[in-house]
Amino acid sequence: MMRKGSGTVYRIIVRSELGDRYAVAFEGMQMDTKSGNTVLTGKIIDQPHLYGILDRINGLGLELLSVQALPEDAHPSAEGNRDPEVSEL
Repeated sequence: MMRKGSGTVYRIIVRSELGDRYAVAFEGMQMDTKSGNTVLTGKIIDQPHLYGILDRINGLGLELLSVQALPEDAHPSAEGNRDPEVSEL
């Protein structure tokens, strides 16, 4: 779900706790690790931007666990206590 022009905040979860060296690959995204996974959260401006991030995840050989579009009032550090549109893989 993309909102025209403004972008949408997404939470993307991959298996494995990624180190700081991966931060450059996901510039502009907040990276948090917990329970063996990495949570990437940040504003995605359009579909090509989202697909570029997903392609990067694939290119690095990471296992994608979920992609969530967060509500409009979500902040990049928002936790999972909201009701986002979820696409579990």
